Amino acid sequence: MGLADASGPRDTQALLSATQAVELRRRDYHMERPLLNQEHLEELGRWGSAPRTRQWRTWLQCSHARARALLLQHLPVLVWLPRYPVRDWLLGDLLSGISVAIMQLPQGLAYALLAGLPPVFGLYSSFYPVFIYFLFGTSRHISVATPGPLPVLTAPGHPTGGAGPDPLRLPGHLPVRASCPRLYHSCSCAGLRLTAQVCVWPPSEQPLWATVPHLLLEVCRKLPQSKVSTVVTAAVAGVVLLVVKLLNDKLQRQLPMPIPGELLMLIGATGISYGMGLKHIFGVDVVGNISAGLVPPVAPNTQLFSKLVGSAFTIAVVGFAIAISLGKIFALRHGYRVDSNQELVALGLSNLIGGIFQCFPVSCSMSRSLVQESTGGNSQVAGAISSLFILLIIVKLGELFRELPKAVLAAIIIVNLKGMLRQLSDVCSLWKANRADLLIWLVTFAATILLNLDLGLMVSVVFSLLLVVVRTQMPHYSILGQVPDTDIYRDVAEYSEAKEVPGVKVFRSSATVYFANADFYSDALKQRCGVDVDFLISQKKKLLKKREQLKLKQLQKEKKLQKQAASSKGASVSINVNTSLEDMRSNNVEDCKVMQVSPGDKMEDATANGQEDSKAPDGSTLKALGLPQPDFHSLILDLGALSFVDTVCLKSLKNIFHDFREIEVEVYMAACHSPVVSQLEAGHFFDASITKKHLFASVHDAVTFALQHPRPVPDSPVSVTRL
Repeated sequence: MGLADASGPRDTQALLSATQAVELRRRDYHMERPLLNQEHLEELGRWGSAPRTRQWRTWLQCSHARARALLLQHLPVLVWLPRYPVRDWLLGDLLSGISVAIMQLPQGLAYALLAGLPPVFGLYSSFYPVFIYFLFGTSRHISVATPGPLPVLTAPGHPTGGAGPDPLRLPGHLPVRASCPRLYHSCSCAGLRLTAQVCVWPPSEQPLWATVPHLLLEVCRKLPQSKVSTVVTAAVAGVVLLVVKLLNDKLQRQLPMPIPGELLMLIGATGISYGMGLKHIFGVDVVGNISAGLVPPVAPNTQLFSKLVGSAFTIAVVGFAIAISLGKIFALRHGYRVDSNQELVALGLSNLIGGIFQCFPVSCSMSRSLVQESTGGNSQVAGAISSLFILLIIVKLGELFRELPKAVLAAIIIVNLKGMLRQLSDVCSLWKANRADLLIWLVTFAATILLNLDLGLMVSVVFSLLLVVVRTQMPHYSILGQVPDTDIYRDVAEYSEAKEVPGVKVFRSSATVYFANADFYSDALKQRCGVDVDFLISQKKKLLKKREQLKLKQLQKEKKLQKQAASSKGASVSINVNTSLEDMRSNNVEDCKVMQVSPGDKMEDATANGQEDSKAPDGSTLKALGLPQPDFHSLILDLGALSFVDTVCLKSLKNIFHDFREIEVEVYMAACHSPVVSQLEAGHFFDASITKKHLFASVHDAVTFALQHPRPVPDSPVSVTRL
């Protein structure tokens, strides 16, 4: 009973709280505040420009704290390693490191041959860069190694390839920002290219710009020269590896770690080759001698710098793009942060130090990174363990693989390209999700096939930038209406209940206005308002010009009549010179009467002239000129989408104010952000005719003011708006 009695009040309280929450959701939103234009908003909020931070001053500071902060920033291992949870993470990192090392061994050997280098260079590239990244990297889950596209760019036929003892080095620090959907558009074509290039060995026979069509033709041309034993060996190895990978995919949840198909294939193929004598009996090419031990560092050949600088930049961009995209994906999934600049420093140092020790360019491998995450990897310790495992192979076990057939390594490369080739199916999903991204995908794919990987990537980047400019030139323009009983304004074409406020037009653009789309903005505004502004202005100017010409003609006629009257009066005086004295007296009396009457006549004339002058402005209105008037008296520009303004935008906005005022429509602006207001002030946009009283805090403030003042009234008092 006690428990039942205790649970009763709890249930009742929970029910009451839920009921109160529903009532709060149904409750109307009421607020009363003064109508705010920009001047009143600045006074109310005490607006002032934000203080400028001089970052360079902190860079030049020299202190113990500053030195320690720089050390921890550029050597992240000192931050996370002292806090490493050994009990929780060490076992997972150990299993993950061994699994990744098992994959790195065969793939490193294969990619070294693909790059036209001795197989041992693949082992070096799996040790030095990985250990350097362990010290300087910030991603806990990516596996640093040679991804598929980089051996293509390092092949001997390529300007960056054939380095031998003078390999490529990638130092540097660039503030590059990458976006994941853009980075793998070229990977599908890279997979096709790698598949074709593997079949055209030795790589040194490839042309300088080996496009995919040329490589496919080269494959067809060399088919008659191929050895049956080599083809059979590669086919059998490929089928076995493919079956193992399918089993890993299906049994992923049941297996504690993936079946090491590459390692088992390496061991089995080496044993079969040694036992059956594939090299001597069947003529199958084998890896050959693999020197044991580490090599001494070699200084770079400075004569190659001028030849490699362009392609080195391409490799740096491609490698960093792949690494940072995967790093951010894993960071978002596991809830930590990846520093993009530090990642570039880590990759640059990995390639710089690795290049001194005979390594070829490395980045991040997607397949090995996924294995490292799925097998329980939690930190960079997994990478350090895999590099130490590779070091053991280099020192003691490398010479055991001298009888390994090269065809097996080729099969390993082709099977591991399965993920890249799968991206061809992205076309269907991109067609449904985003056709602009699909267009970039197709352009990148075509450019990479017809040109090369580096040139194709350059074309795709340029095309993406051009597409951004084009998309800003075609934003969504809309006329807004008020949602009933709210201060919310939405597109009347999309919201059936949103109604236009009578006498007020509210216009919005979904993109910022700058030099590339300012004319489109003005044209769309005049078109959506339903008024031919340019035609009305031109007709008004023509009618006013005709009126001025008529006035000039009338004045000229009056001057002629006055001259004629003056000349006729002089003639009458000369004729009546000899009249009698009595006539002269009678004329003087009449003149006096005329003089007495003339002051009154002059006052009436002056009043009439004054009335005509007062009516003169009304004579220039559209109605007085017989022109159609717009069905609205106020135009409101919703500038909430503006992120910046340039000089072309300022001139365009001023022209909009001028043109619509010519057709008796007052223009207001609303919802400008503070940086945009500052830029308007810096560009001298506000003057005597356009003040901050024409800029309002929200669209509803501007609509309320426009309804209260259907015609422009200067210095209007502040009103109160109720929502």
